[in-house]
Amino acid sequence: MAFQNVAPTKSNLLREKERLGLALEGYELLERKREILVMELMKRVDEVKILEREIARRTESAYPAMRRMLLAVGRERALSLSEGSRCDFAARERRVQVAGLSVPSLEAEPPVFRLPYSFVNSFADSDQAMLEFTELLKLLASMASLRGVVWRLAKELKKTQRRVNALEKMVIPESRSRKAYIEAALEERDREAVFAGKLLKARRERRDEA
Repeated sequence: MAFQNVAPTKSNLLREKERLGLALEGYELLERKREILVMELMKRVDEVKILEREIARRTESAYPAMRRMLLAVGRERALSLSEGSRCDFAARERRVQVAGLSVPSLEAEPPVFRLPYSFVNSFADSDQAMLEFTELLKLLASMASLRGVVWRLAKELKKTQRRVNALEKMVIPESRSRKAYIEAALEERDREAVFAGKLLKARRERRDEA
């Protein structure tokens, strides 16, 4: 018997009913949480796909712009211009609320587009290359932040799914089996008590008749 160590008493039956009720309630809450996480994760995945397409388009225009700039000013002049460039790129962690969760995310602030050289030394191709890569950097910063949220959501979803599976496949079935075992044992005990009572009554009646 799987539950021979469980005493079939009314107090244990009440405790098992309470335990089963809490498990079922927890399962419903976790299942709702899982559904919300799935929807939020799919939403963020769609955002990632859109951003990936934007990054691909920007990359397709940024690198040709850099090649045109190198052809126009030469590698030595391009290196000289780049040495005077400075990019203040700030990144910090922040918390965002997603599906009722406080999820850590990366907040990246790309530099403001500025020409690091005078107008006298300015070249249209250089300006265009600077603009293209500044915009690409902004998109990459947004992607880094979004991927952080996606990763956290996926991790939370996996943890929630494990809990749902544990309740559905182990905790709830075992609790129902214990409850059924205790109920069956109590019913059998009640039947034995009724049968014993009838035997005693029959014996008394025969003794009285004698």
